[in-house]
Amino acid sequence: MQHSPGFLKLVQDAKTRIRETNVHEVKKRLDAGEKMIVVDVREESEWARGHLPGAIHLGKGIIERDIEQRIPDRSAPVVLYCGGGFRSALAADNLQKMGYTKVVSMDGGWGGWTEAGFPVTKD
Repeated sequence: MQHSPGFLKLVQDAKTRIRETNVHEVKKRLDAGEKMIVVDVREESEWARGHLPGAIHLGKGIIERDIEQRIPDRSAPVVLYCGGGFRSALAADNLQKMGYTKVVSMDGGWGGWTEAGFPVTKD
């Protein structure tokens, strides 16, 4: 997908304030049994086609509204992902502004995860 210059500028600005990780690091942490909450911020239709095992769904359009009910502990480790790492970067920036201290965006997102051949699931 070709992203507009304005959107890319917004994402790059957000990335200066957030922490990012990559799909290989997330897989390694999950395999090691590290406690973390993995959140898929993609649209409902994207989620329905498949997602990371154990992930919860809070789409980018509602995450700021619903996060406090789903994840009340602002110090919980949270990994956000989307299709490629752009929407999750924007969401991570907003969650940090809301007081979440251990939130990271997974660069590469769903595309990187599936390209690496890592496991996926459907509900």
